[in-house]
Amino acid sequence: MTKKFVLAAARVATMDGSSEPYGMIAKGAAAIENGQITWVGAQDALPDRFRDWPREDLGGRLITPGLIDAHTHVVFGGNRAVEFEMRLNGASYEEIARAGGGILSTVNATRTAGEEELLADALPRVDALLAEGVSCIEVKSGYGLDRDTELRMLRAARRIETERPVRVKTTFLGAHAVPPEFKGKADAYIDEVCIPTLRVAHEQGLVDAVDGFCEGIAFDPAQIARVFDAAQELGLPVKLHAEQLSNLGGTKLAASYGALSADHIEYLDEDGVRAMSEAGSVAVLLPGAFYTLHETQIPPVDLLRSHNVPMALATDCNPGSSPLTSLLLTMNMACTLFRLTPLEALAGVTCNAARALGLDDTGTIAAGKRADLAIWNVEHPAELSYRIGFNPLCKRIFGGTE
Repeated sequence: MTKKFVLAAARVATMDGSSEPYGMIAKGAAAIENGQITWVGAQDALPDRFRDWPREDLGGRLITPGLIDAHTHVVFGGNRAVEFEMRLNGASYEEIARAGGGILSTVNATRTAGEEELLADALPRVDALLAEGVSCIEVKSGYGLDRDTELRMLRAARRIETERPVRVKTTFLGAHAVPPEFKGKADAYIDEVCIPTLRVAHEQGLVDAVDGFCEGIAFDPAQIARVFDAAQELGLPVKLHAEQLSNLGGTKLAASYGALSADHIEYLDEDGVRAMSEAGSVAVLLPGAFYTLHETQIPPVDLLRSHNVPMALATDCNPGSSPLTSLLLTMNMACTLFRLTPLEALAGVTCNAARALGLDDTGTIAAGKRADLAIWNVEHPAELSYRIGFNPLCKRIFGGTE
């Protein structure tokens, strides 16, 4: 495409929070210049200065913001298909983890993989997301649990942007699990490996945010607080895997640090929801893990609504609890399993997902925002959540380029 052009004859779901559902412009147009949205509105109100720009007639197709996957672990070694079979034969997620499986089995595979191998293995997963209109993904470390492998994972994650037209935000997740060499010594791991590695990763420009796993099989709130103190000292925002299997108060802890998000949160109570609301944190719901682990405790969606906590959705793409690379299926799962509305689901992968990553230049269609757009062969946005295993993407525009 040229550097400036107009998309015309389109339905435009701006997701700008206006009173109109989806921020919908039924007969809309958008002007794009140098990778940014210059103007959006009703086509019959298109300013004269855009009328001689190259124009593409979309024939009534739907335009949405480019989708955002705000919680992934796409960089890892190996797979855990055997553990998937174990769960189907009766083993629980916690039992597998305590027996040295789960996250730790991926740690072993990731530690033996080089940077090139990690990148090569991640790209097909990234490609699957891009094929569904995704323009931005968050990628976590956390399968190295030693200095060299954590840094190698983050370097591989950064390199995704050089191999594919996608924006990547990297998250340091050193506090993901206690590695086998520190078994029974979680505090020593935090102090001797996790925090020093975070400092090195920050010095090397590899970190956009800091995460942790606050759970009985991982780290307690006091240990996570030490990691968050280091993040705060470095000027890095935090987020947290919290209240997935139990309620340890991790979400309230994260909120006290002004966390970008608390993720999973199936066991979150009203005090935790209230803390999120006061902190402005986003609830990132991960129905892929809920589905894969055959959980029954759904996130407190009604409480999140009543306290005006924004809800984002993400694949949680990982080798164990959510081997999912479809954000469209994630939207359907959120509606069918968690009872979100299609409007909430689309907001969850656009405007609220952007907020969960601390991004203010994407997630909606408005003048001045990045021209990261998805064009769909659908008439109504609800179709994106309604269909199962069907991809209606017509084209993806990233930074103003197809």
